[in-house]
Amino acid sequence: NCFRKDGAPFRYISGSIHYARVPRPAWRDRLLKMYLSGLSTVQVYVPWNYHETLPGVYDFTGNRDVEAFLDLTAELGLLVILRPGPYICAEWEMGGLPAWLLWKPDMTLRTSDPAYLAAVDSWLHVLLPKIRPRLYQQGGNIISVQVENEYGSYYACDYGYLRHLLGSFRALLGSEVLLFTTDSAGAQELRCGTLQGLYATVDFGPGSNVTEAFGALRRVEPKGPLVNSEYYTGWLDYWGEAHASTSAAWVARGLEDMLQLGASINMYMFHGGTNFAYWSGADYKDQYKPVTTSYDYDAPLSEAGDPTEKLFAIRTVISKFQPLPVGPMPPATPKYAYGWVALTHRSLQYADLLDVLDVLCPSGPIQSQFPLTFEALKQAYGFMVYHTQLPWDVPDPATLGAPPHSICDRGYVMLQKGTLERDGQTTLHVTGRGGDTLDILLENMGRISFGANTSDFKGLLGNLSLNSRPLSNWQIYPLAIDTAVQQGWPQAALPKSSSAGRVGPAFYTGTFETPGIAWDTFVKFPGWSKGLLWINGFNLGRYWSRRGPQQTLFVPGSVLHVGRPNNITVLELEEAPPSPLLLFLDQPLYNRTLGRMLMSSPRGLSRPASLGEMLCWRYFEAE
Repeated sequence: NCFRKDGAPFRYISGSIHYARVPRPAWRDRLLKMYLSGLSTVQVYVPWNYHETLPGVYDFTGNRDVEAFLDLTAELGLLVILRPGPYICAEWEMGGLPAWLLWKPDMTLRTSDPAYLAAVDSWLHVLLPKIRPRLYQQGGNIISVQVENEYGSYYACDYGYLRHLLGSFRALLGSEVLLFTTDSAGAQELRCGTLQGLYATVDFGPGSNVTEAFGALRRVEPKGPLVNSEYYTGWLDYWGEAHASTSAAWVARGLEDMLQLGASINMYMFHGGTNFAYWSGADYKDQYKPVTTSYDYDAPLSEAGDPTEKLFAIRTVISKFQPLPVGPMPPATPKYAYGWVALTHRSLQYADLLDVLDVLCPSGPIQSQFPLTFEALKQAYGFMVYHTQLPWDVPDPATLGAPPHSICDRGYVMLQKGTLERDGQTTLHVTGRGGDTLDILLENMGRISFGANTSDFKGLLGNLSLNSRPLSNWQIYPLAIDTAVQQGWPQAALPKSSSAGRVGPAFYTGTFETPGIAWDTFVKFPGWSKGLLWINGFNLGRYWSRRGPQQTLFVPGSVLHVGRPNNITVLELEEAPPSPLLLFLDQPLYNRTLGRMLMSSPRGLSRPASLGEMLCWRYFEAE
C-alpha cells in the first residue's frame, strides 16, 4: 500500500504551481520556497492552449518554455507530477483546451469524436516526446503523469476516450511510467473517471471526512498507496462574490491527519499566481461565473510569491514526518508603492470609434446579414465590435433585446450607453433616427473551464432585435488590441483632445518612472469601473473594481523598466473617474465587493499619506 522508489517505500508531499501563472523571472524564487517548505515534489499542469496557439502553431518560448521550467525543478532537487491534460480545468481558459477546437462547432470535446482525437493526438505527439527523457525511469525527475483531469465530473463518461488516451500516453512515454487519474471522491465520479491501467487517486479539501474519501478510493483501488492529488489549501474567487479564504490551522490539521495514514498528498495550490491577459476561465453553476484575474487562492505562497502564516503551519506539520531542508526561508520579495499616476484620455467612443478601428482591426470589418461568433471569425480572446444602423426612426424608447444565452459574455451598447450581460440584463431601451449607428463592443470574459459545457462559444450567438424585429446588415470587427499595444499604440499615436470622465469604452494612457528600482507592486483603480491594463505592452489582466472582490492587479517587477518611462495603457469599458488616476501600492486588496465598499484611509503606502492623498482616496472610495 505504498509507492516504491529505487526499491524503498516512498511517499510524496507535493504542492501545485502553474508556470503559466508565474512570470519566468520568478520561477526559481517560487520553486526554492516550495523546496524549503519541506516539499519533495511539485505538481504541474501543461495548458494545451498556452502552447498550440493555432492548429499546428506551437510556442515554447519565454514564459511558455515548459522544458526550462522542468529543468529548474530538477536543478533544485524537486520531483515532478506532470498533468498534461489534454483537458486540465485549473480555472484556466476553456480548461486548457484551445479555442480553435470550436472552429468545428459540432465537435464533441473530451470524447471519442474522431476530429477531437485527431487534434489531441497531434498535440501529444509534440508535447510528450519533450517529456519522455525527463521521466524518472529515464534519469529525469518526473515520477508520474496524470491522464485527463476529473473526467468523472464530465457528462460524457466515454471509456473509449480514456482507453484511447491510455494507448497514446503508453506509446509515447513507454510502459514503465506511472499513469494515474484524479477525481472527486463521489461514487459516480469514480465510476466514470477511472480506468483499468490508470491508477486512481482522489481530491478533497480540509472540510472533507478523510476516512470516507479514502474509503471511496479503496473501493476502486483495493490495494496501493492512498493519494489525495488536490488537497485544497484555499479556493478561487469569482467576480462579484466574497474573497475566499481557508484558515491555516484547518489546512494544517487535515494535512497531518492524511500524513498519519501514510498517504501521498499534493496541495492545490501551493502557489496560485495570476491569470494574466485573457487566461482566466469560468464556471457554470446555475449561471456563468467568471474567475478573477488574481489566482492567489489563499495559498501558502501568496499571489506575489510571499510566505504566509499558512506556509509556516504546513511546514511545521511536514517537520513531524520528515526532516526539513537546511536553510532559511527566503523573505517576501520587496514591494514598492509608486503612488499616484495620472492618465490622459484617448476616446474609443461612438463619435470616433472608426478612427481607432483602423488601428485595432487593420484588415477591416466582415460583412454579414446576421451576427457571427468569435469562433466563426477565428478570434480566440478579447473583443469584437458589432456595427449596424437603426433601420427606422425610433422617437419613443424601443426595446433592444437579445435571445436568452446569446450575449457571451458582456456587450457594451454605445447608442444609449448601456450594458447587456450573460445571465443578466438582456434588454435596453433605445431611441434614435433611422440610419443612426448602433455599435456593440462584445467582451469574452473567459470560457467555461469546468462542468458539462466546455463548448463555450463567444460573441453574439443570436441576432439582436428592436421591438422584436430582427436587425440585419452587420459589420463585425475582430479587434487585435494586444497587437496594437505591443507595437507601441496608443503612446506612439498623436494625442486626441477629449474630455475625461466620459462614459463608454475608452483608452487612457500614461507613464511613470521607477526610482532606480523595479520592484513588484499592486495597482488600484480608484473610481474606475471595469477594463484591462497593459504596462510596457504586457497584458496584466482584467480589473472590475465596481463588482469586486479583487481591487488591485499584481504588477511583477520584471515587466517594469528602470531608467526610462513605463508606458501604461488602460481600456476602461464602462466609465472612468473625472480625474483618471491609478494608485500603485505595496500590498494587494482582494476582498471588497459591490455594496461592501468602506470609506478608509490609504493602505499599502510605505510612508504617511498626505492630506491630499487621504482626501483623494476617501473621495474615490465614496464614489
